[in-house]
Amino acid sequence: MQIKYLMDENLPPTYQIQLRRKEPDLVVWAIGDPNTPPKGTLDPDILIWCEKYDFILVTNNRSSMPVHLIDHLAQGQHIPGIFQINPSMSLGETIEELVLAALASLDDEYRDRISYLPLS
Repeated sequence: MQIKYLMDENLPPTYQIQLRRKEPDLVVWAIGDPNTPPKGTLDPDILIWCEKYDFILVTNNRSSMPVHLIDHLAQGQHIPGIFQINPSMSLGETIEELVLAALASLDDEYRDRISYLPLS
């Protein structure tokens, strides 16, 4: 299984653009793109969408996302994972981490948890 990323709507579009440029075969969608949740979708609904379509959420939401994940799991649901952006990392460092994770991860390695960048 190849990792697919859904970029949170609060992340600058540069993340999606640079990921696609660095690794053209990587599936990188952003909230508000066609076939994704529309902008303004509540976090619990985004987690349901990620579960249904097997996307890892990439976000900078450190405050409410952990609470929503706990609630999501408590309802017997799952998620491929959430990657939390590190504000002290440069855009280039973040892109490198996301590409490395996509190319070198095991199936379900990030399932049902929040992983904080950098992963190593």
